Amino acid sequence: MKTIVVGYDETEPAKRALERAADLAEAFGAKLYVTSVAPVLYPAGRGTGGVDPVDTPAHHREELAHARDYLGTRKVEAEYVDGIGEPAETILAAATEKGADLIVVGSRELGLVQRLLGQSVSQSVAAHAHTDVLIVH
Repeated sequence: MKTIVVGYDETEPAKRALERAADLAEAFGAKLYVTSVAPVLYPAGRGTGGVDPVDTPAHHREELAHARDYLGTRKVEAEYVDGIGEPAETILAAATEKGADLIVVGSRELGLVQRLLGQSVSQSVAAHAHTDVLIVH
């Protein structure tokens, strides 16, 4: 195992995923790519759409800075990739681009609206990945 991509968003499951990815990277001498993705709102009507004003790219860059601070205490080579788009698709694209041997994501309980709208990010990553996926609870 040489390359690990981890999706990160500062939720508790994502923090555990980052910790597990760092453990694996240390154990295997793998390079770690940490990505945080600002989701795009899909148009619901005239004049809506674009980046969520509450969940901005700047917010995700800040999350990556926190991940960098945490990984600075670990013996891990890491790069940080910010993205804008549908989170699962963006994580999968990063994994493909970086030639990942493993993708690590956290899983959390979905709310009613999220369940009605479809799969979680972790479920979508697992369903569409072309490499191994570790889902951390």
